[in-house]
Amino acid sequence: LSGPEPRPAEHAVLTAETRRTLRAAVRRLPGRCPALLAAMLSRSDLTYREIAHQLGMSQGSLGPVRSRCLACLRRMLMAEVAAPEPWGKER
Repeated sequence: LSGPEPRPAEHAVLTAETRRTLRAAVRRLPGRCPALLAAMLSRSDLTYREIAHQLGMSQGSLGPVRSRCLACLRRMLMAEVAAPEPWGKER
């Protein structure tokens, strides 16, 4: 979509709303996904070794599990974007 660039205040509000939506979606993921993605996105910039130890997983399984979690998150968000809101209102 193209259109006029949002003003700084609008951009800040949209960015904050996008982050809230993303964090809420990550929390709804199944299994170890919320903890794994939170660790990978941590400001602490943890290594794979540190994340594996923290989550009690093998270091070699982090990449495949991360890929499955991101695919699940992508499907969840695509379904939410495509689904109309209650009472027939489009998002």
